[in-house]
Amino acid sequence: MIEIKNRYINTILHTINSTNLRRADLHGANLHGADLRRADLHGANLCNANLRRADLYGANLRRADLHGANLCNANLHGANLCNANLHGANLCNADLHSANLCNADLHGADLRRADLRRANLCNANLHGANFNNEKLKSNPIFIHGLNWPIIITNKYLLIGCQRHLFTEWQAFNDTQIEKMHVHALTFWQTYKPILMQFCDIQAMKTDETT
Repeated sequence: MIEIKNRYINTILHTINSTNLRRADLHGANLHGADLRRADLHGANLCNANLRRADLYGANLRRADLHGANLCNANLHGANLCNANLHGANLCNADLHSANLCNADLHGADLRRADLRRANLCNANLHGANFNNEKLKSNPIFIHGLNWPIIITNKYLLIGCQRHLFTEWQAFNDTQIEKMHVHALTFWQTYKPILMQFCDIQAMKTDETT
């Protein structure tokens, strides 16, 4: 018998008559604030489950069905969500730092204010996801390994904490760029041409879907 407890007050939220949580049927379960830190939920059915504020740090959610699940404010730092079904899931304010979302289905997911730093989104489906109050029409471009993480969506270029429309980045003068960071101007002068090319590619994708 496995007892899933609340991470804050240690009360029992759900019991499962099994020795492990792999492929567990937790469809629609109320797991608000659950302590599932490093839990092995490989292939589990968590469709429409309430996982609001749950601690899923380092959890194995590979191939889990989280369709429509509420993961608002959940801790998914370092979680393995490879091939997980997150279609329409609420991930608003979720901590997805360093999470593995490779091949995950995030179609229509709510990613507003989600922390995606160092997350692996290789081949993830983000079409229709709400990302920073922008409904995505194609997958963003993620660039790592430079001075700051870079995300290029359908309309916006995000460099570190600076998020602006493509047209705004194109129009910024040296003084405006310099005020963003002590090293911003050198960076922008070096990478502006290639970044704006990527922005043009994203804009073209948007035009093709409208």
